[in-house]
Amino acid sequence: MPKNKKRNAPHRGGSGGGGGSGAAAATAATAGGQHRNVQPFSDEDASIETMSHCSGYSDPSSFAEDGPEVLDEEGSQEDLEYKLKGLIDLTLDKSAKTRQAALEGIKNALASKMLCEFILERRMTLTDSIERCLKKGKSDEQRAAAALASVLCIQLGPGIESEEILKTLGPILKKIICDGTASIQARQTCATCFGVCCFIATDDITELYSTLECLESIFTKSYIKEKDTNVLCSTPSTVLHISSLLAWTLLLTICPISEVKKKLEMHFHKLPSLLSCDDVNMRIAAGESLALLFELARGIESDFFYEDMESLTQMLRALATDGNKHRAKVDKRKQRSVFRDVLRAVEERDFPTETVKFGPERMYIDSWVKKHTYDTFKEILGSGMQYHLQSNEFLRNVFELGPPVMLDAATLKTMKISRFERHLYNSAAFKARTKARSKCRDKRADVGEFF
Repeated sequence: MPKNKKRNAPHRGGSGGGGGSGAAAATAATAGGQHRNVQPFSDEDASIETMSHCSGYSDPSSFAEDGPEVLDEEGSQEDLEYKLKGLIDLTLDKSAKTRQAALEGIKNALASKMLCEFILERRMTLTDSIERCLKKGKSDEQRAAAALASVLCIQLGPGIESEEILKTLGPILKKIICDGTASIQARQTCATCFGVCCFIATDDITELYSTLECLESIFTKSYIKEKDTNVLCSTPSTVLHISSLLAWTLLLTICPISEVKKKLEMHFHKLPSLLSCDDVNMRIAAGESLALLFELARGIESDFFYEDMESLTQMLRALATDGNKHRAKVDKRKQRSVFRDVLRAVEERDFPTETVKFGPERMYIDSWVKKHTYDTFKEILGSGMQYHLQSNEFLRNVFELGPPVMLDAATLKTMKISRFERHLYNSAAFKARTKARSKCRDKRADVGEFF
């Protein structure tokens, strides 16, 4: 266990088998061979059996969009847990679409609300379902299962339960990542999941090193060889290499100093070759990883010296001012913004502090390590990131936010805005922007105002 990684007190152990009772009902629902879209968060379901047969449920993806506010509007905590039990049963359904929708529904719920006690009681059942879907499912189902595994570990935080999940799913994730015949999208999601779960749960330093080597074996395939040209063309595997690089960089932030030094020696002179890739996302991932590596190196040795600094800064400056016409404007704007910050980090050791607001609190992102960690978890939790920053003890420990701030009901009520009020606010803002834009574009209107 790396010394600089904080761990929570172990969670109370959970028993398995909390959601297996509905397997027969889920199977019976597909006995006729008819596939249907399962949308689990409706108020129409009266029982688990009804859930297995009915097709009129609300869209599960909408749960993540509105977050915990849905609970106040549509039901209580008991209602949510009841629906989640039905979804856990549906992960055993014969229909792949039904299993995928159930996995996504559970993931959306866990990303939007803390449900530690509920999960602990059904941890083994959930792990078995994820394992089965990873082994036997196709691309989309594997992606949904891996995404759920990530959120499951985020909910549980460091401890015996997460370690057991990683011990069960780790070998399967590694097999999929390294399987050249598997879907690129599935391998990409599994690479992110493997890195995040290892970041949270691993208590074995050799396991951490093994995960680093697995991810290295993937993204280093994008390195330009000496005999190759100066431009690296993207391939269908580029998205996998990007996810592997970002997961590897995340794990490097919790490695002992000796391992960090070793990895810096191995990759510092090869990583810049990825800046020549014609995929903008690969260039950005490589640039941010380089900035983070410089930050780690200077944290170890304040007078750290990089031999090829001049050529590297020239390359970074070119990307920060890139005006190639053959590239999309959006890509160029995004790239220039990122590489201005990367260039400042490499040349001046400077980082532009960002502020993240959640509830009554604020978090200042003042380093590349913190930024990369925040971006990783935000990518997984989506709109639920703010809620988890307020309530999730593991994430609060990672970002050194202290214990969760307890707010009374009156304060919470004043902080909330209803869906209708939010709609009115967005409509008014849209009208104001449209009016300002039209006035600016209409030169005749300006002339009329002048006279």
